[in-house]
Amino acid sequence: MANVMEFNAANFESEVVGSDVPVLVDFWAPWCGPCKMIGPIVEELASEFGDKVKIGKVNVDNDQELAGKFGIRGIPTVMLFKGGEVLNSFVGLRSKEDLAGALNDAL
Repeated sequence: MANVMEFNAANFESEVVGSDVPVLVDFWAPWCGPCKMIGPIVEELASEFGDKVKIGKVNVDNDQELAGKFGIRGIPTVMLFKGGEVLNSFVGLRSKEDLAGALNDAL
């Protein structure tokens, strides 16, 4: 997970909202089966896109207030931010192609 950041309430504003590149955020929890399945996809995307985007995860168990702020009702939820705004949102397990397509569109 070298290229996948950990986002939380302390760094979300600076790393995600204030980012000058698109940011893919995976809202997840350790007990969530589909979250475990999407994790490797998120890691592959981080490796493939490199510095062109930021990719990270928010553990909803640890950051319930942050999850609430974005109306996270089901996990995994993957949100794509650009210019501090939510550009796209995916709820549930999605394919690597879906997520890569959204990232390419944001670039």
